[in-house]
Amino acid sequence: MDLEEFDSAPTDRLRPALTACCDVPRWVDAILAKRPYGELAALTALADQVLRELDDDEVDRALQAHPRIGDRPRGASTEASWSRSEQSGVGDDTGVRQELAEGNRQYEDRFGRVFLICATGLSAEQMLGSLRERLTHDDATEAAVVHEELRKIALLRLSKVVTA
Repeated sequence: MDLEEFDSAPTDRLRPALTACCDVPRWVDAILAKRPYGELAALTALADQVLRELDDDEVDRALQAHPRIGDRPRGASTEASWSRSEQSGVGDDTGVRQELAEGNRQYEDRFGRVFLICATGLSAEQMLGSLRERLTHDDATEAAVVHEELRKIALLRLSKVVTA
């Protein structure tokens, strides 16, 4: 939808689309509350600002809506469709998928959450390299990286909901 339609659409129509971008009610509510925007830059700026302010619990909540890298999300939901597209660089190589599965297990054991990366445009090798490198992070460094990756994904998805 374009920005004019976004600005005038009923809240109950927009809430699911925004939740698919980032499943944090405060973020969704903040975006809905400031309509109309009039300019895409204003919407993006507010979305970005609120994403930067998410606390650890909100980041953890949002992570629950994201599949593991290398898993093939099933279903017809918006989130599943976007995840399949975003992870298209994983490919079908069995060896790579096994390495990602093992890396995901190590990451989850180490950090207690799903490995999140803005995978759009990345190859499987790039994702694996980032996963391996991030396993060396301390908890605080990795928490900051996860927050940034979530921010990038949410803004990318918002650009799919609202076009210029």
